[in-house]
Amino acid sequence: MGSFVVLWVLVIVLAVAVFALARQVGVLHARVAPAGALSPTSGPKVGETMEPVPTLDLAGQVVPIGGPNARRQLVMFVSPTCPVCKALVPVARSLARTEDLELVFASDGGDVGQHERYVDSLGLEDHRYVLSEALGITYGVAKLPFAVLIDSSGVLLSRGLVNTREHLESLLEAARLGFESIQDFVHDATKSDNGGIGINAADAAGGENAR
Repeated sequence: MGSFVVLWVLVIVLAVAVFALARQVGVLHARVAPAGALSPTSGPKVGETMEPVPTLDLAGQVVPIGGPNARRQLVMFVSPTCPVCKALVPVARSLARTEDLELVFASDGGDVGQHERYVDSLGLEDHRYVLSEALGITYGVAKLPFAVLIDSSGVLLSRGLVNTREHLESLLEAARLGFESIQDFVHDATKSDNGGIGINAADAAGGENAR
């Protein structure tokens, strides 16, 4: 009888220990926030309707960025001299296919021949590649690689500095969730878990991201 009681006590202690460990795992998961694209504080805000910026591709054809379009646009700002940009090009192409996005590569200009060789080396002939310093200024691009997601009506869905695949994917995920960035989503969820008053998706989409 005594051993039976001891066994039940051990089972209860073990159950309590497992519950405590599970709780700590949840706390750790909340603290280790997913790494999202870094959204700059300057430039247009998520939710703004962007006027179309007429740009020229390498063939001299006009490519409007922003404004009404048949599909959502993913604009990837790159440079032939940026090694991180080169590594992310295949990721951007894969996401564009999966998400049915119009993928446009953009740079601020320079030697046209260098950009043409860059396109050839990465096999980007199936995508528009535009040269426009004004486009980067419009979207507040300060560092590369930088990506911008615009919906088919011209509304800015998300933007930010992207150094990894996770960063690039976070722009799409933030747009799905209705937040300016993944950081805003985690911040809102953390406030709610702690008993605070969480902000809603519409409010988050209009606020500035702080990281």
